[in-house]
Amino acid sequence: MKKILFATENESKVERFKKGLLENNIEIISIKDIDKKIDVEEDGKNAIENAIIKARAYANLCDLPVLAMDDNLYIDNVPEDKQPGMFVRRVNGKRLSDEEMIEYYSNLAHTYGDEGKLNCKWVYGIAIIFNGVEKTYTWSKEDFYIVDKPSNKIKPGYPLNSISVNKKLNKYFTDITADEKMYIKEDESDVIDFITNSIK
Repeated sequence: MKKILFATENESKVERFKKGLLENNIEIISIKDIDKKIDVEEDGKNAIENAIIKARAYANLCDLPVLAMDDNLYIDNVPEDKQPGMFVRRVNGKRLSDEEMIEYYSNLAHTYGDEGKLNCKWVYGIAIIFNGVEKTYTWSKEDFYIVDKPSNKIKPGYPLNSISVNKKLNKYFTDITADEKMYIKEDESDVIDFITNSIK
């Protein structure tokens, strides 16, 4: 079985792709598994650039293929100075906890939303380095609202799922089942294919 290092400490991000990669005979491990955490200055201009920066930093540390990911969030009707963009978890120079993120973004929905909900868009970027070759992939999701009333469930590492509602199902992302993910094409099989093909 092949191994790939995911340059993250966020176990929820690892879990996001774990099952799909195992089905392709690939084991995904995180920074916690190699005990080689380094501080990486993510000063790129977008999700792809930040993913490349992280992937290069960890590719220099180990002999495994390296995967890195970044995501940017854009929200309709929110002032430019409050757009999260690349700084989803960092607000006014402070890194927010999961609970603080839920409070901050639900307040944005309450203040600027139409009936307590805001149209949103995630833009994701992935970079993989294998045998010195860099490959990138980007995709986006804009089928959801951020709302001002949180779900009762919190997924560690993905706190915004507690206040994000899928438009098609009208359900919090924390409540969506595996079958429903297939129905709304949330299985991210295209991302799994990209990762698998990049380390053949």
